[in-house]
Amino acid sequence: MPKKLTAILIGAGDRGANTYGDYALRHPEEIKFLAVAEPLDLRRELFAEKHRIQKKYVFTSWESLLKSDKLADIAVIATQDQMHAEPAIQAMEKGYDVLLEKPMATTIEECKKLVEVSERTGKLLQICHVLRYTEFFSLIHSIIQSGKIGDVVNISLRENVSSFHYAHSYIRGNWHNREEASPMILAKSCHDMDMLFWLIGSPSKSISSFGSQSHFGSLNQPEGAPDRCTDGCSVSESCLYFAPRIYIDIEPLLQVGSKGGKFFDKLISKAVLNNPKLKKIYPFSSINKFKEWPVSVISKDLSIEGRIKALKETNYGKCVYAIDDHNVVDHQVVNIEFDNEVTATFTMHGFSYEEGRTIRIDGTRGTIIGDFLFSGDTIRLMDAYTGKEEIIRKTGIISGHSGGDDRLMNAFLQTVKMRSQQEILTDARSALESHLMAFAADKARLENTVVDMEKIRN
Repeated sequence: MPKKLTAILIGAGDRGANTYGDYALRHPEEIKFLAVAEPLDLRRELFAEKHRIQKKYVFTSWESLLKSDKLADIAVIATQDQMHAEPAIQAMEKGYDVLLEKPMATTIEECKKLVEVSERTGKLLQICHVLRYTEFFSLIHSIIQSGKIGDVVNISLRENVSSFHYAHSYIRGNWHNREEASPMILAKSCHDMDMLFWLIGSPSKSISSFGSQSHFGSLNQPEGAPDRCTDGCSVSESCLYFAPRIYIDIEPLLQVGSKGGKFFDKLISKAVLNNPKLKKIYPFSSINKFKEWPVSVISKDLSIEGRIKALKETNYGKCVYAIDDHNVVDHQVVNIEFDNEVTATFTMHGFSYEEGRTIRIDGTRGTIIGDFLFSGDTIRLMDAYTGKEEIIRKTGIISGHSGGDDRLMNAFLQTVKMRSQQEILTDARSALESHLMAFAADKARLENTVVDMEKIRN
């Protein structure tokens, strides 16, 4: 029986602590975290306490952690986007196999260097392209491979980011400024570029793109709306983005939860709602115990008092029309031609009533239509010859990217144990293509040009 693996964590934010860290707590027979590096005191101390990490292995910076002798088998790196490459490179040079949160890096040069270091050192580098590990996209991939729809001719993929998610992450949150983090097409949609590359099975040939940040900004700030939601907003009852609606009343989640099936029953029943307005949506009686995303991100004190304090002091309580350095797109389309002559279109926007991806794949003998939504997913197969429709999959909501987070983590650990690339679907070399596609889409949008992918690669 292979041994239990040991790990260090660099970056104890939401993904690092609550996704990969919690996996270790639920599967102690597979992995144990021995050290953590995190600059924020509360995050660092909470992770160290949960995982019973000795004080000498608790660090305020990744540099100080990696100066130490090699402490474990693997390094899990979930820092901010622009801090991904250097700790990953140093960790591999130190002898760690690395699980790296996406995007792998924020420049083409850094992405290529990560591939070079992984292949030179022989250390595994898995990028967290979690969609490949979901049952939904795995099933679509297998249907394509089976030949049921013939040869793929065209794919249309949409990433419909819900209005509250866009406001939370890309206006108020860590990814609101492309210079401080990365372009949204990279930060959010390198997943989607990877999905197109994987499903089509061919490198891309040329890319064009259009999009902008057209809605948010002072010109559209409602009359009478203050720069902070907690300062008495005149449009609070009708504003989609009113911060207490999202972080105190958690109303957007409850609207999804009312049709989300057993997972949301379990999730919301922990909280049991007491807001009279929300009882109409979901029949529980108190929100004080609700501590899931996106609430979990705004403060480590998740009492109602702690949340209100965060809304009064941080960007999470600001009016979405009054954040001056917000400069990421709120909608973008990408057109792609692949080397095998398949064409694809990708649309991303931040105004959806419900979070999720939708996809249509047309082949020479049939069509796949899929909905991968916050409230559940469906896959339909349409036979072009008979005209018949077959429901291949229909489920309610499942936590953790529809179970993909756990399957990704398990696959990485098994690959490290067996020293084989068999289990890894997104090693550094295969992840590089999706990132180059995202960089090309950003370049095409900014320069209003068609990008030749061969020039990007070289």
